[in-house]
Amino acid sequence: MADNSIETGSADGSKINLNEEYDIDFWTHALEITEAELRQAVKEVGVSADDVRDYFTR
Repeated sequence: MADNSIETGSADGSKINLNEEYDIDFWTHALEITEAELRQAVKEVGVSADDVRDYFTR
């Protein structure tokens, strides 16, 4: 299936895909963080959305 350029949220809500602009936009808005903060969190804990959420609540 081709990527949808007008997608407004994460295709798989359990994982964060840093290769998709709409995913970055979705998660930075949802978590109220910058893209750099999102990338750092994914680098440290992986692509699991739950793990990234936990990263920002510790």
